[in-house]
Amino acid sequence: MQTQTHTTTDRHGYSLRFSPFEANYLLLATSQLYGLAGGGSLFLLEQNSTTADGQSLGELCRLEWSDGLFDVAWCPYAPDIAATASGDGSLQIWCGLDAESATGQQTPKQPLICLQEHKNEVYSLDWGEKWNYHTLLSASWDCTLKLWDCNRQHSITTFVGHHDLIYGAKFSPLIANLFASVSTDGHLNLWNSLDFAGKPLMSIEAHASEALTCDWSHFDRNVLVTGGSDGLIRGWDLRKMRTHVFELYSGEFAVRRLACSPHSSAVLASANYDFTTRIWNLERGESAQEINAHHTEFVCGLDWNPHRAHQLADCGWDSLASVYTPQCLIGELA
Repeated sequence: MQTQTHTTTDRHGYSLRFSPFEANYLLLATSQLYGLAGGGSLFLLEQNSTTADGQSLGELCRLEWSDGLFDVAWCPYAPDIAATASGDGSLQIWCGLDAESATGQQTPKQPLICLQEHKNEVYSLDWGEKWNYHTLLSASWDCTLKLWDCNRQHSITTFVGHHDLIYGAKFSPLIANLFASVSTDGHLNLWNSLDFAGKPLMSIEAHASEALTCDWSHFDRNVLVTGGSDGLIRGWDLRKMRTHVFELYSGEFAVRRLACSPHSSAVLASANYDFTTRIWNLERGESAQEINAHHTEFVCGLDWNPHRAHQLADCGWDSLASVYTPQCLIGELA
């Protein structure tokens, strides 16, 4: 398995995202001191850059923030703009995140705009696509979610319905104005972004312990998945939400992040607190098809490359970011 890597010394990885426009670019959000104190750094990385060993990701630019960065999302309509979520309760929108600006040292060192309303850490960020491409969704440890227009300084709506820290929120890629969120209260909530009353459409107990991550299928508009500190991955169908439709067990440690493949309806990746990234194929049973253990700390970030079939990136608290194609999927590249 050929792997390209990048080490961010004294910065611990929390989230990474491939560019929706350029196959070789990705952003990496990191924090000092495991996010407990200190600042954060945003890295623009490039695949296939010219390096001595040929196996390293190139660092095109690095931007600094005064608090830890916990999530990152590319703008869906501008190839050089992205947003980050921070431990100080703010969102930052950055520009100049392209190779031409970076190599010419033209990338601004300060964000275009800083959005500050949350009272605690913002742990999750999603930028709307298709129907809501001006819309940002933030999820915070202040137990609220907020909807933002990226052209306005103040939020559009505050959503209240969780009773503990919110770890993740994602727009549905296939249903307009629908998003999901998960919290340490164990619940999965569904919301209508046009409901300015800010109350959930539905709330179910997805896990008996903390729910830490959720993601939507890119193929079936009714399917989404959740992961929790119980080590379980559960699948849900919007048409029958009384109970989960499948369950996978990844071990005794927490599932920190899930990513449904944009290339196969049956493939799913999980980032885990047992220092592994696991690849699952729902058509091949309930056991992980592959367990990658190249990290030496919690794995926190995970993303599939939308431009290259089955290419995956992950990052963790060991300051390592990796890009690779899982061995179990190489045979499906034909």
